[in-house]
Amino acid sequence: MIVLSHCVSARSLRPLWMLEELGLPYELRMLPFPPRMHARSYLDLNPLGTVPLLEDGATRMTESAAMCHYLAARHSPGVLDVPVHESTYGAYLNWLHMSDATLTFPQTLVLRYTHFEPPERQQPQVASDYARWFLARLRAVDAAVQHNDYLCAGRFTAADVAVGYALLLARHLGLDAQFTPAVAAYWQRLQDRPAFLRALRVEQEAAQAQGVDPTPSPDLRF
Repeated sequence: MIVLSHCVSARSLRPLWMLEELGLPYELRMLPFPPRMHARSYLDLNPLGTVPLLEDGATRMTESAAMCHYLAARHSPGVLDVPVHESTYGAYLNWLHMSDATLTFPQTLVLRYTHFEPPERQQPQVASDYARWFLARLRAVDAAVQHNDYLCAGRFTAADVAVGYALLLARHLGLDAQFTPAVAAYWQRLQDRPAFLRALRVEQEAAQAQGVDPTPSPDLRF
């Protein structure tokens, strides 16, 4: 049984969405955000204190985009995964890594220095600069979906899940109003996927059942 440690609408939504796309059985363990502060016992499982943590037998992973790659390769080769022999394999890997290193990274700085730091430590200029950085990097997504429904390989893949989370986070930050028409249409296609809708419903139900605040993590204020 795969076990996923998750906070509502945190980056751990990526593997949760993947699990729903794949129809795999899993156990979802909900944690308050941030778990390193509010669930200290979790540090025994993940010394980083971050989510996600995916446990699959002896396999333990803490990087959400890597989990998308792992789950697709193991459970959906040639469908949600792009095999090495396909010509778009390099593009697929690039999108998976770009999703966090290039797209989610600047958003976390916007979130931190706008909402998560106390007033005396907030940095409006930092937040503004990194919001512009994110939107500039989103040009790559715009170019990819101008004439295609999905990012690569002519089909929906794990890369779309990984990048899709960055678009969800943009919505929580109020940056989605600046999406280009092509990116907005692409984001709507992702939101319409039944597995995405199930993932949002499952995290809410699990949070309530496990006594965790169901407020999406990006919407929390400290």
